[in-house]
Amino acid sequence: MTPEAGLYLDKARQAVTEARAVIAISLLEAAGRAAYLAAFHAAQALIFERLGDVPKTHRGVHAQFFRLLKDVPYPDTELPRFLSRAYNFKTVADYDIGPNATITLSEATEAAAAAGRFVDRIAELLG
Repeated sequence: MTPEAGLYLDKARQAVTEARAVIAISLLEAAGRAAYLAAFHAAQALIFERLGDVPKTHRGVHAQFFRLLKDVPYPDTELPRFLSRAYNFKTVADYDIGPNATITLSEATEAAAAAGRFVDRIAELLG
């Protein structure tokens, strides 16, 4: 694994730790955002490892990640979908307003757990 990809994975692992920590103090939107960032940075690790560079935008990272996954075997369908699903948590945390702009404890807990699995799977793919 390249040093840069390793740094992206380190950042992803930090975000998983953050997601789990802020759940404990009921900062559920922050947990959702951190879960997304964990997946985002793990996706960047895979992209960098395969291509030597990463796109500068969230949209670009998502698009390149999905292109790369076409050739990657994975045992379940969670991996390719979690990045997009987790982006919805970031959207709620950063932009949504009103009574429906919340992340539940259940959603935050599952997002943090899924982010951990996502990061672990990317680490496996990178060896």
